[in-house]
Amino acid sequence: MKVSKSTLKARLLEYLRHLEETGEEVIITDHRVPVARIVPYEVKQTAAQVFQHHRGKVKYHEDILEPTQEEWVES
Repeated sequence: MKVSKSTLKARLLEYLRHLEETGEEVIITDHRVPVARIVPYEVKQTAAQVFQHHRGKVKYHEDILEPTQEEWVES
């Protein structure tokens, strides 16, 4: 969504609510030239949070800590 600086100044809270509800970025223009962008803030997740839906679904058939001499072939 594009908005001029003057319109943004007058209706900032409306645009921020829209951003929160939709996640759509707001591009701020000055005489129709983009000058800034407002994007939703992304919370960084830990590795445990990212992979939590895989927990308990992975099966190991060998000791994963055992050294191997096998070469991996690039495909």
